[in-house]
Amino acid sequence: MRRINSMYGRIGMLRRVSEKLTKQSSDTFLASHSFSTHGGYGGDGELQQNNSKVKIFDRDLKRIHRDRAAWLSSRHKNNSFVDAVADNLLDRLEDCKKSFPTALCLGGSLGAVKRLIRGRGGIEKLIMMDTSYDMIKSCRDAHEDTLDNSIETSYLVGDEEFLPIKESSVDLIISSLGLHWTNDLPGSMIQCKLALKPDGLFLAAILGGETLKELRIACTLAHMEREGGISPRLSPLAQVRDAGNLLTRAGFSLPGVDVDEYVVKYKSALDLIEHLRAMGETNGLLERNKILNRETALATAAIYDSMFATEDGTIPATFQVIYMTGWREHSSHQQAKRRGSATVSFRDLHKQFGGQSES
Repeated sequence: MRRINSMYGRIGMLRRVSEKLTKQSSDTFLASHSFSTHGGYGGDGELQQNNSKVKIFDRDLKRIHRDRAAWLSSRHKNNSFVDAVADNLLDRLEDCKKSFPTALCLGGSLGAVKRLIRGRGGIEKLIMMDTSYDMIKSCRDAHEDTLDNSIETSYLVGDEEFLPIKESSVDLIISSLGLHWTNDLPGSMIQCKLALKPDGLFLAAILGGETLKELRIACTLAHMEREGGISPRLSPLAQVRDAGNLLTRAGFSLPGVDVDEYVVKYKSALDLIEHLRAMGETNGLLERNKILNRETALATAAIYDSMFATEDGTIPATFQVIYMTGWREHSSHQQAKRRGSATVSFRDLHKQFGGQSES
């Protein structure tokens, strides 16, 4: 269990910036197509557009949230929780003997990943992609301010659900706190696998189902008390047991999953909401109630404080982070033996070793 202190101030008005991004090279990018777990591939071998009938999240709204987060991140540059997750995810590169010359970073905490790479993974070219133009511009401006030219960096506005990357074109894909907002997570992960070169690595960190459990309890009780029912205010998230199935379903080899919990302490529930806005993690449900009653909001804050406040007057918020690791198949990977190819039976092993233990 990790504890991180994080305090945020008031939120100002959102300021839009309109500057044109530089033209991207075409050696890695292509027109936006996707693999859908509902549609799959067309008969002519081309990718079909994502036609998933299940739409949980409002992707246009999430882009607006990312736009707002881009401006807020310029005010709150120190986000210890986001940095800790990105650093923990990038630590996995130090366990790999091979290098990854071309890397793609998807959504989520782009700035933290770029800032904390520090030469890990032998990355020479980095492509940073986000659905938000403002977030991409913010990352580019931050990169120019650092004057760090050790990694050739490109910037791309794109959607994880329609990944605009050529097949077998990158060595590494990193997604820190971004993929849990996709409507078709298996389809997005399949696209990531296809974009990887053979023996390419996929690293992702997503929020798990135990995230903000304190806020979920407070919201539920407040809605029942003030409105006589429950309205969805927090997004559904994947469980730990689902992560391994997602990697296997996407076709990754050597899948690995582990989980970590971070407890962040805030002065009040208002500071927690401000932090979520700064990360772009506020409610993005398609079937959400667009109006939050003032009395319900105040009741939520009061219940949160009364049930979970600590001795020092702060309130804790739990973030469960699920880390996923997978490789695109390669001949050098360990392979399971063909069924029935064993040359020694368990009966023979029992006779040889079991009999010795009995004597």
